[in-house]
Amino acid sequence: MTLEELFSGRSINMDGVMARLRRVADEVGVPFGDQEKTYNSRLAQELGLWAETKGKEDEFHGAAFKAFFADGKNIGEVPVLLELAESVNLPRKEAQEILETRAFKEAVDSDWEEAREKEITVIPTFVTDQRKLAGFQPYEALKRFMAVNNVKKRE
Repeated sequence: MTLEELFSGRSINMDGVMARLRRVADEVGVPFGDQEKTYNSRLAQELGLWAETKGKEDEFHGAAFKAFFADGKNIGEVPVLLELAESVNLPRKEAQEILETRAFKEAVDSDWEEAREKEITVIPTFVTDQRKLAGFQPYEALKRFMAVNNVKKRE
């Protein structure tokens, strides 16, 4: 699905959003390509939880991030996910079994349910003291969010 299709009917300036994301990614040295589509990342999330059990969560999530955001790969496709697992030294055959059996489906379902309960609808969402700051935000907004919450903690 294209990003335009995903956000149709909403007053979102996609060109502006993408330009801002690209600018910030450049500033912090994070790879970011021309994003035009989004893919169902459900299987990537399941494989990511498996990678956590192997102590490879940072490596796997980094590889998945680069594959999706920089390289435009469909991280919903099993061959792509197996390639990513191998790229961070996770056993391909075991990764394939995890995907085929959907061994981490219930764990991801549980994570999604918790997000629904907390009314988290976008990533990232910062939560502290029952307050939320949702979506990609400038540093100053994060700084204000943390300052307000630190004041509340001292009261």
